[in-house]
Amino acid sequence: MELHQEIKTLAAQLGAILTDKRLWITTAESCTGGGVSYSLTDTPGSSAYIDRAFVTYSNNAKHELLNVKRDTLEEFGAVSEQTVIEMAAGACEAANADIGIAISGIAGPGGATEGKPVGLVWFGLQINGKHWTFEQVFDGDRAQVRLQAIVFSLKTIIEKIK
Repeated sequence: MELHQEIKTLAAQLGAILTDKRLWITTAESCTGGGVSYSLTDTPGSSAYIDRAFVTYSNNAKHELLNVKRDTLEEFGAVSEQTVIEMAAGACEAANADIGIAISGIAGPGGATEGKPVGLVWFGLQINGKHWTFEQVFDGDRAQVRLQAIVFSLKTIIEKIK
């Protein structure tokens, strides 16, 4: 299935589950630039499960809007397990949401560092206070990495709340 259509299908499926379970979701996105929240709000009736979302591209935004500790960002970097845990928790708190998905990665073509290649994306998921993290390295250009990260986010949330 083409990625854009897969995203549309997954977002509608997730929306139906969220509506049925009466759960609120928020996003804390960096490398996806709001792609997950866009896909969720593209589904009619989405105001029943998403009230607000965050695009926190800079470290300052992560700190100011999501309460990610400056020490975490300095020690581990924006693209890290520790940062996405704090991003998801901060987003849930700021949005008063049951579920928060955080995405931070290196979509490319630049930005890679030793141990953090282009395509590396960290995901933090919080559901009712419980946390999971996932690390993926996607292939392709910037757009492909971002689309794959959106698909992974939606699939992972569906899997964890079913």
